[in-house]
Amino acid sequence: MDTTPFTGSNGLTRRRMLGTALALGAAAPLGLASTAWASSPSAAGSATGRLTLPAPTGPHPVGTVALHLRDASRPDPAAGPGQYRELMASVWYPARQTDGLPLAPWLADGPMQLFLDDTGYPLPLSLAPLTSGHVGAPVHRSGHRLPVVVYAHGAHSHRGDHTVIVQELASHGYLVVTVDLPHDAFTQFPGRPPVTPSRDPNVDTGVRAYVPDFRFVLDCVEELAAGRNPDADRRELPEGLLGAPDPQLIGMFGWSKGGSVTARTAVVDPRVRAGLSLDGPMIPTITTDLDRPFLMMTADWPRTPDSAAETFWTHLRGWRLNIRADGAVHSSYGDNMTLIPQAGKLLGMSEQQIQQQVGTLDPERGMLIQQAYPLAFFDQHLRHRRGHLLDGPSPRFPEVEFLP
Repeated sequence: MDTTPFTGSNGLTRRRMLGTALALGAAAPLGLASTAWASSPSAAGSATGRLTLPAPTGPHPVGTVALHLRDASRPDPAAGPGQYRELMASVWYPARQTDGLPLAPWLADGPMQLFLDDTGYPLPLSLAPLTSGHVGAPVHRSGHRLPVVVYAHGAHSHRGDHTVIVQELASHGYLVVTVDLPHDAFTQFPGRPPVTPSRDPNVDTGVRAYVPDFRFVLDCVEELAAGRNPDADRRELPEGLLGAPDPQLIGMFGWSKGGSVTARTAVVDPRVRAGLSLDGPMIPTITTDLDRPFLMMTADWPRTPDSAAETFWTHLRGWRLNIRADGAVHSSYGDNMTLIPQAGKLLGMSEQQIQQQVGTLDPERGMLIQQAYPLAFFDQHLRHRRGHLLDGPSPRFPEVEFLP
């Protein structure tokens, strides 16, 4: 079992970072906090007082649907006697039309309440952000199948944790599959109560445990591509989703532990044609060569001498790139970059307290970087649409350093 703690340099998990951010201002009366929020510049465009995520920039509106997946080939003793490996996933995609369809929440109410409770400072669910994904929207099809990107979240988190990147890719024509790591996510299966990440030391939640899960997810992508519904409950899928994925054009990305899972999955499964790690520690150390493109966006887990990240780097035999945003810390690469500053302002945190959580990188600039670089990477290596953003330092993003 892998026992590596997937934390940032300040020792906090992604979940605890958000909890601490909320906690630091929790003494403020909620009514006063709401007043501060309403007048905050970061609340512009929010008519409901919710925390907000930046809208995607692509030409297509975004659709999404949840999937309940069951791998009948793998028993899961941690789930109980006679149980098989199950996971929840969501598919995000360019939508044909979205009129009258509801927006998906960042995290469903049941898991969101557990998430807030777990921080020790629960706040009203009414503050939870909505996404740009319209539930059940028909898929936009233009005569070509959609390139696919699969997402793995970090330890003790959930599949909505990098929604900004996910919906950005979908708005530009990608089909993105986000996955809750079994036993290490705030999640909920149909007809069951929501669950929290397991704290049982006998339950394997290390990197190696999740590689078979993502290989199974790739199998499910192939099922969708072949026109078959992989949902365990055979729930109806949005119009146009069956047959939409291109199984020959699959990429994968992840944050923290999910970055390590991405690298290890790419090493063992050639269906992953391009991989991206957002500050993954690459632990346990990977010593197998990888001949496909890989992008590392690092912060708290840099390629220092003798580090696992450096060892992995030396085994990259194909296209490779390592970049870092100046002022970024571990939690800067993700929705934290915008949600924690908003929550901090709502709760009366100082700028210094906010920066302790998400670094000194300007939040708006940080979100633009997250929208631009993953899209440029997958465009270049899945669609063969080469721009210039990955060629070297860009005047558009002077914060981004290209590391040798």
